[in-house]
Amino acid sequence: MQAEDKRPNIVVILADDLGYNDVGFTGETEIQTPSLDQLAEEGVVFENGFVTHPYCGPSRAGLLTGRYQQRFGMENNISYTPYDPHMGLPLTEKTFARRLQELGYHTSVFGKWHLGGAPHFQPNQRGFDYFYGFLDGGHNYFPHETTVGGDGYLLPIMRNSQVAEFDEYLTTALSRDAAKYIDRRSKEDSPFFIYMSYNAPHAPLQAPQSYIDKYKHIKDENRRIYAAMVEAMDDGIQMLVSALKKNKELDNTLIFFLSDNGGVYPYSWWPNYTWADNSPYRFGKVAMTEGGVHVPFIAHWPKKIKKGTRFDGLVSSLDIAATSLALAGADVSGDKTAKLDGVDLTPYMTGKKTGSPHKALFWRMEEAENLWAVRTMDAKYISQPLPDVGRAYYDLTNDPYEKNNLLGKYPEQQAKLAAMWNEWNKGNIRNIQLQNMAYLERRKEFFDELYSESLKASQAKAPMVIE
Repeated sequence: MQAEDKRPNIVVILADDLGYNDVGFTGETEIQTPSLDQLAEEGVVFENGFVTHPYCGPSRAGLLTGRYQQRFGMENNISYTPYDPHMGLPLTEKTFARRLQELGYHTSVFGKWHLGGAPHFQPNQRGFDYFYGFLDGGHNYFPHETTVGGDGYLLPIMRNSQVAEFDEYLTTALSRDAAKYIDRRSKEDSPFFIYMSYNAPHAPLQAPQSYIDKYKHIKDENRRIYAAMVEAMDDGIQMLVSALKKNKELDNTLIFFLSDNGGVYPYSWWPNYTWADNSPYRFGKVAMTEGGVHVPFIAHWPKKIKKGTRFDGLVSSLDIAATSLALAGADVSGDKTAKLDGVDLTPYMTGKKTGSPHKALFWRMEEAENLWAVRTMDAKYISQPLPDVGRAYYDLTNDPYEKNNLLGKYPEQQAKLAAMWNEWNKGNIRNIQLQNMAYLERRKEFFDELYSESLKASQAKAPMVIE
């Protein structure tokens, strides 16, 4: 960093549907993640790190705004539709990238956006100076599968608002472009922010054969490819770390790594989704049990964080925005539009402060009524129709893996957690947008009805006669 500005660069690396036990720093796994393991070893591992939602879109909305997405009614995956002026992250919300931009940071996003396809929802309009990636919630990984006129996963890769080149495995291409960005920005005076938003290891399960061959010992083909995808992502992360190191930026760069939610799990509606490992926790993606929202989560900052730190207080993805803005010198106390729900983690990461940054964390889902959860350091109260869950109270001090439902046995504690959740929910609004399938059905109905009306109007008109 140039002498004129000593504020740290900030890099947020977000994996997609990564199983809790599918990286080396969380336990024992057959998947090779040496780059992430080294970052964890040299930084801090948040042993109780959580996201705000158990699937992609809402989780990312919470992370980028630093606010629970229930504050602005976004509890579902945004459909990719470039002509709907309402289907996206509400314009009432300001991303923390925009706030960093206003403070002199150069901001960038690589990979998955998933927060709206219409022009006014796209990254360059939401606080990012540079964008290389795709607008939908996922993408195929090989260039030959990109088409014009295909559905969201086949759309062209974009650079800002233009179609961009894409000639190698997508995870590698995204990482390489981010490394080039670091090379460019390190020559400038201002600090930079990178949102490295991988779609790996989200389906479709695709990886270069050279990576797949490393996991021949894994009998399950899906698990084999998934493992290859995770290792390819880890190699991509090393590209970023190497670029930071080469440009003498690593020491003064704060790197966060986490997953947007738990890995997939073979529920009754996804019986073949067996490739991720969320152990030792129960269930996975779409569950508000630990397996769906308790994620691998680390921070690395050689200049400030002591090597080998492990922190067990409650940490949320919401804290990334609050921490980044505090380090950038923001004062959001008088900003009525901010209302951040996160906590500045700097004193906790550096050992100046102990205890839990949060007294409690909260969840709510819109798929049905009565889907909620609240978690403190020592207990969880949850309502979700999962096998052997339903409505449950867990003593996490003695039962961290949520095996024993103690509903009704500690009524005072349950009531206390319920009161906390109700207080949190007072300022929230209900979900606004439709889920993807329901939205696509309504959209088809609209076009069918429009065509039908036009056809009837055409048929009702008498033939034109000229003289």
